[in-house]
Amino acid sequence: MDTLLEVENLKTHFFTRDGVVKAVDGVSFTLERGQTLGVVGESGSGKSVTAMSIMRLIKGPQGRVVEGSIRFKGQDVLAMDDEAVRDLRGNRIAMIFQDPMTSLNPVFRVGDQIAESLRVHKGMDKREAFERAVELLKLVGIPKAEARAKDYPHQFSGGMRQRAMIAMALACDPDILIADEPTTALDVTIQAQILELMIELQERTGTAIIMITHDLGVVADMADKVLVMYAGKPVEFGTADEVFYQPLHPYTWGLLDSLPRHDVSEKGELVPIVGQPPSLIDVPPGCAFHPRCPYATEKCRSEVPQFRDIVGSHGSACHFSEDPEFRRGVAVPAGVVA
Repeated sequence: MDTLLEVENLKTHFFTRDGVVKAVDGVSFTLERGQTLGVVGESGSGKSVTAMSIMRLIKGPQGRVVEGSIRFKGQDVLAMDDEAVRDLRGNRIAMIFQDPMTSLNPVFRVGDQIAESLRVHKGMDKREAFERAVELLKLVGIPKAEARAKDYPHQFSGGMRQRAMIAMALACDPDILIADEPTTALDVTIQAQILELMIELQERTGTAIIMITHDLGVVADMADKVLVMYAGKPVEFGTADEVFYQPLHPYTWGLLDSLPRHDVSEKGELVPIVGQPPSLIDVPPGCAFHPRCPYATEKCRSEVPQFRDIVGSHGSACHFSEDPEFRRGVAVPAGVVA
């Protein structure tokens, strides 16, 4: 396999008056060409900061990567100078941000904003870049692309703005596309269209995708591997089938159990995860999930579980993950096959 990205023991902290926010605390993964990695977890779990660290968008002195490495095609991203980072960002690694309305500049036409990256990274002249921008808008399904390219962002609907952001991200044929909650503000029908579009574009271009979301259902059909994060730490990692059908961590069980299921006949309410994610300034001792975990013991409250591979490359950070009786017993949520 052609390895594009290697992230090892990444730690990104923010230094505030109230204390140190350990937003990302020991994340590791690899990404192959044409592969999709789903990064899931509740708000505040460190997903977006992980992506921004990869893009070198964390600015000091308040925030910085304090430990770990990020390597793109063998190159150390953290050691790159500003010029190399500008060439990498938007060119080799592109990002679709969560809210396209705040990511698109309201005073420039949509087509000109897409064309800008082509002029900067590909050396195209103004006319050539705009024509390519129109082609990209057609590619992502914008009707009457020639006319709409001359519109401003406020003249686009939410779904069209998200498509425009995807067109902008794909303009320079990136090796990696990072999608940070790309469907959060969209209705269900548009969500499905955007996800289908991303899958089609990946099949056509071979781009690797990092899909960041709080919803396991979003990555069910498109992720090859899934990284589950909680309180800045990885708590489970494996293939999509492993994480969905043989989950190892109680937090993953909670995320799965909160999903609506059309194939379960029993009537009943969704089961929420009790409580709230912890403050990243004052993370509980031991396992960060223990205040919300129904299976927590004294060991969980005092000893931090180390992330380890349990079955092949399927790993977890739970004191009980290696116990097959615990994994296959009553802890497995209803509807999940162990």
